[in-house]
Amino acid sequence: MTEQTQSVGKVRKHFFHFAHPPQEMAFECGRRLGPLTLAYETYGQLNANRSNAVLILHALTGDSHAAGYYSVKDVKPGWWDIMVGPGKGIDTSKYFVICSNVLGGCMGSTGPSSINPKTNEPYALDFPMVTIGDMVQAQKKLIEHLGIEQLLCVIGGSMGGMQLLEWTVRFPGMVRSAIPIATTSKHSAMAIAFNEVARQAIMKDPAWANGCYYHDQPPEHGLAVARMIGHITYLSDVSLRKKFDQGHQDRCELAYNLESDFQVGSYLEYQGQKFVDRFDANSLLYLSKASDYFDLAARYGGGSLSKAFSHARADFLVVSFTSDWLYPTSQSRSMVQAMKKNNLDVTFCEILIDYGHDSFLVHNPRLSQLISSFLDNQFQAVEDRGAHAL
Repeated sequence: MTEQTQSVGKVRKHFFHFAHPPQEMAFECGRRLGPLTLAYETYGQLNANRSNAVLILHALTGDSHAAGYYSVKDVKPGWWDIMVGPGKGIDTSKYFVICSNVLGGCMGSTGPSSINPKTNEPYALDFPMVTIGDMVQAQKKLIEHLGIEQLLCVIGGSMGGMQLLEWTVRFPGMVRSAIPIATTSKHSAMAIAFNEVARQAIMKDPAWANGCYYHDQPPEHGLAVARMIGHITYLSDVSLRKKFDQGHQDRCELAYNLESDFQVGSYLEYQGQKFVDRFDANSLLYLSKASDYFDLAARYGGGSLSKAFSHARADFLVVSFTSDWLYPTSQSRSMVQAMKKNNLDVTFCEILIDYGHDSFLVHNPRLSQLISSFLDNQFQAVEDRGAHAL
């Protein structure tokens, strides 16, 4: 099979508009807002009985563009093109795949950079503080709009995994199965600390202007530093050592000044600048805070993760990575134990890999095979159940 036949090919971004006044959406912070928009993409075809729908939920700075190309001029395909497409781990010749940009984002969905119709100016900090629950509530409205009563599977890594967990306990009847990857049911103090430092980098940039920078220079320096901080947490010591260990710039001698003598420093600066070109600073503030607020046990189990998962009905495939120190395997094991206490059907796999938290975004045949087999088994069970009902 050639690379071309494995691609979903040219794709198009769609927009779902909802919560029109006076039916504004109620946010968990107590505010109401509307109208709202979710940007989304779909790949593959929905079958006749609408039983092959797979929802992909993206990470902190992801978007709806999970696979394919918008035009032949695109330098890169969607962020999970290695996993989504004909014959790939999430096979679009079998499944109808949906991916939406989260509420609060800046890639087509309503967020701080969107225009407030009441003022004709960007919402900025007047946008309601968004939660993982708010994101999922909006996604549910999109799924209903598409005419889907139950999702065959929900798949998400990192913050996408948090959304997935919310889906399984908040709308259990709509989720047959779920694949949380490199995620957690609650941020550790360390994860919150890294996020707080990143947010402070943005808010201390004079150009941030208390969030009202849309007509002026954005807080590029603060946003770039915030991305550099976050990017470190996505990697691992092993991957950094392999690529940069004591590596200096291509110079005959060290400069002995405050410029970056080390290749890893230049790499992080590059990642920071690249991020500035595509992401909104206020959205990063909002979405990182939503991740920090997320606590599945507190919201649904009175502090007990086992009680929280008593609401779920889905079959689970839980995946972690040995080199992920942001959301380590111990956090996945805690979720697995809580799921098993509720007699849920759970498969757990820890994958040995050096790429750190972002391991789910690199080519990984084992992860692809795990997802493919799990989806096929789930779909076959649905088909068998349908056949028995005839």
